[in-house]
Parts: sequence; C-alpha cells; structure tokens
Amino acid sequence: MSTAETQVKGLGGPKSLAWTLIIGGVIGWIAAFALIIERIHVASDPNATLSCDLNVFISCKSVMLTPQAKLFGFPNPIIGLGAFVAPIVVGFGLLAGAKFAAWFWRLFWLGSLLGFTFVVWLFTQSMFVISVLCPYCMVAWAGMIPVFWTLTLYLIKEDILQAPVRMTTFFDRAYSKAWLWILLTDLIIILSIIARFWERWPLMFRSLGWI
Repeated sequence: MSTAETQVKGLGGPKSLAWTLIIGGVIGWIAAFALIIERIHVASDPNATLSCDLNVFISCKSVMLTPQAKLFGFPNPIIGLGAFVAPIVVGFGLLAGAKFAAWFWRLFWLGSLLGFTFVVWLFTQSMFVISVLCPYCMVAWAGMIPVFWTLTLYLIKEDILQAPVRMTTFFDRAYSKAWLWILLTDLIIILSIIARFWERWPLMFRSLGWI
C-alpha cells in the first residue's frame, strides 16, 4: 500500500507485529511496575535489601539511588508505566483489525525511537558510569528492543518511513528477519556486559558456591 493510500484508508498490521508489541509492552510494563514497588521499599526503609540486589554489581538499589535513575526529577520507571501501555493498546488494536493513518504510525514510531534511545543511554550509563547492573531495568530493555526493531522494519517496508530506493529490497526482506536484528542487539548488550565485568564474574560465582 502506498503512503497516499495509507493516508486515506489507514494501515493495519500482521498478527506477528501485534503480538510483538503486546508482549514487549507487557514485559516492559511489568519491569517498570516492579521497579516502582522496589523504589517504594527503599523510600520507606533506606537500609532495605531488595529482591533484585544480588551482589555489588548486580543491584537495583545501587542504580535507583543515582541521578540517572531520575533523569527528569522523578523515578524513570514512572515513564515506563505510561509509555509501555502504548504498544499494548496498539497491538490489541491491530488484532482487532484497526488501521491507523500514516501520521499516527510516525508518531508511534517516534515514541519507540525515544524509548530505544533512552534504553541505549541507560545501558551506557549502567556500564561505564555507574558500573552496576539493574536486573529489572534489563528486563525493561528486553521489552523495548523487539518493539523498536519490529516496528521500524515494518514501517520502512510499508513506506511509512522513507528509505533509499536502492535499499527497498533489503528492507522488504529485513522485516521477515526482524528477530535477527533483535538478537544482534541483545548479543551486543550481553557480550558488552560479560566483557565489562569480566573480573567480577568469578567472585560472584565463588560466592554462590558454583566454583
């Protein structure tokens, strides 16, 4: 369907996209909700040990007490509680047969881009500035990544987002392999974490009695 036709008739989406939006949104929302609950525990008892505090470098509490955890003056998970509702609603709308105008898709994609950019920023801050990993935060990342890549590749394929003409065939095929883009992003994050904390893993495993 051309962009002009989409402006008039609207564009729906396949069930695979719908379920990716729903599942990614639910995962992200649950992680944000868990972080809010843990933040309340810390507010009521600053000395509390949280369920996600595993050791000195895998700890929600150590991260949530940093300035990065309240970028806009309030806890970041509050943003997640609201933002992750959007893909869930759109996903169920697609399952119900809803069609959206091109401008809606572009605004929705812009929101996913901001979310993905926020994830990348939080990842770099956790890795190279705070030097602590937040388990629930990483769960939220895991929800955001598939939403962004699947939505982006679909909208490029449908000409809602413009790409160079010579790349048309590439992106038509790329959407069918969206899982590969998601996997590569996850692998980059996982390998970066392994490398960054390489010296700390043996200490953790030893404390758990695994080695």
